[in-house]
Amino acid sequence: MVTTGQHVLKGQVIAGSADGTSAAVHASSSGTVTDISSRPIPSRYGAQELCIEIETDGKDRWVSIPTINADVCSLPPTLVKEKIQEAGIVGLGGAGFPSAVKMLPGNHPDVRLMILNAVECDPYISCDEALIREYALQVVQGLQILRHAAQALECVIAIRSDMSEAKSALVLAIDSTDGPEVKIASLSTIYPAGGEKQVVKSLTGFEVPDQGLPLDLGIICYNVGTALATYQAIKEGKPLISRIVTVTGGALREPRNLDVMVGTPIRNLIEQFGNCIDDPEYLIAGGAMMGFSLPSDDVPLLKTTNCIIAAAPGEFPAQQTANECIRCGDCVAACPASLFPQELYQDSRTKNYDRARSHGLFACIECGCCTYVCPSRIPLVDYYRQTKLEIKNLTVKDQEAQLARQRYESREARIAETRDAVTSKVLVDPKPDPETMRSEIEAAVARAKFKRGRRENKN
Repeated sequence: MVTTGQHVLKGQVIAGSADGTSAAVHASSSGTVTDISSRPIPSRYGAQELCIEIETDGKDRWVSIPTINADVCSLPPTLVKEKIQEAGIVGLGGAGFPSAVKMLPGNHPDVRLMILNAVECDPYISCDEALIREYALQVVQGLQILRHAAQALECVIAIRSDMSEAKSALVLAIDSTDGPEVKIASLSTIYPAGGEKQVVKSLTGFEVPDQGLPLDLGIICYNVGTALATYQAIKEGKPLISRIVTVTGGALREPRNLDVMVGTPIRNLIEQFGNCIDDPEYLIAGGAMMGFSLPSDDVPLLKTTNCIIAAAPGEFPAQQTANECIRCGDCVAACPASLFPQELYQDSRTKNYDRARSHGLFACIECGCCTYVCPSRIPLVDYYRQTKLEIKNLTVKDQEAQLARQRYESREARIAETRDAVTSKVLVDPKPDPETMRSEIEAAVARAKFKRGRRENKN
């Protein structure tokens, strides 16, 4: 929605969603658009995406954004949903799914429970805990806004059992906020207790269906950062242009949680705030278990980047040579999704995609537990991720092939319809016999002679 050389203001929409299934992107500061091109982004597969580069002017001038001063709960839920979508809010727990898309419009009795997930369990990450301690009141008010938009009957905030200060802050915030009751549930710190499906099962006892969603059970889940972003969007008119990020690792002298603008180059983040002791051996986006190494620090911080680890030399074990699977079953015992990782491994190696699906490949949450306990040092999760990517690529190709076939069949149908129409006309209006044609020609000639004679007499 912008062009190179255009001046933009902080909070201005610079990219939008064409079909409503993605989130808008806003300028994180004022400045001039200097480039719009494909750039590397933090990704497991070194992907590149279309990026907008802004040279900031140092003035940090905001665009004029209206706020809602009325009681949000008195507004139509659909209006609140539209405001959330316009603010570009996505799930800040990692997946980045557009928050407004989750909400069901109007009064929908199926959403019986809303869960605000703050059970960050991946080692090194502490941004959610820091966020609650600093913005507990705004988090609770944002939760009430989300609750109204989705028309949820109950609300629960799930936190780790060792977040005592965060829990105390939430209790004070809930007591000082008017609105429906909000409960707090303390869950185990055992990894990976913070996964969406694991939180749902811990709180309700129900399991989310394979390849299903919590909404299938009448449950909707949001990250605690999403609640804060919702409050800021509705009450302060601020779109999602920054987030709390954990910047940590053994190579840094002062690990900390920072409020960082979306789009900030990770290189600048490390240089300005890292205070490095050593040159990082690895740069990891995400936690120690579910994160992934960055090939370069010349990538932007995304809305979904919750942690940057600058690992000191030797902080993470070097990758060892994998041996053959010995079928010990340790991975089965460690899997929180109750899958059979060794079977998925064989399916992935042999590219037996149908069998991998039947063994629950897409139910794998990629937590890395199986890889961690494997005595053969097989990078199991890497195999699963690659297989998922290959299946998705094949699915896209199949969809493109089906679309091409549909276009071809439609074209053939139109040609056949036109041919049938011409044939029908020929059958309905056959050619007249020669005598009739001769009579019509003679009559036309006689009319022409008569008209010519009248003109000559007149002259």
